[in-house]
Amino acid sequence: MYRCNRVVGAYYLLSLSLKNGMSLGIEYGTWAALGISILAILGILLFKESLTLPQIIGIVLIIGGVLALELGKAAH
Repeated sequence: MYRCNRVVGAYYLLSLSLKNGMSLGIEYGTWAALGISILAILGILLFKESLTLPQIIGIVLIIGGVLALELGKAAH
């Protein structure tokens, strides 16, 4: 039940950001990219997983891409 509440909460927060004017493509891309990055970082911190250099570069590129989308939206 706890998992279900988290999923419902995530979709609720997604709907709030869409109501505030964020486009669906940008929002979904941001949501997915940050989710992947956060899970990878949590895997390192909680489960002592290791990442290779290409994986680290990938996470940095994902975060950079999300920032570029957000900054590009603000400039428009």
